[in-house]
Amino acid sequence: MIPEPPRPPAPTRAEGACLGSRLQAADRLGRANPARGDRTCVALRSAQALAESAIALRDALTRMHRNGESDVHSATLARALRALDGERRTNRPTLPPLSGPEGI
Repeated sequence: MIPEPPRPPAPTRAEGACLGSRLQAADRLGRANPARGDRTCVALRSAQALAESAIALRDALTRMHRNGESDVHSATLARALRALDGERRTNRPTLPPLSGPEGI
């Protein structure tokens, strides 16, 4: 029987805040994406709130730096992002896939 590999460390509180604010920014940017939405009012409110998410992300990264968290454990954080539905959420700000003969 092969032993189970050691579990990756849980994200720190600052890393969790970093992930949360990054996903929140992606959600807001996705709602402001003209290629995926149809309401200017929703896009406007999302764009206005995007600055708030950017500030939260900056603050989380500042806390990480001040706490001596100088290394980013990308594999651990990528697993956490996937667990938080990060692939779908970060895809919304991009262009939708081409469809049809005209690519529209």
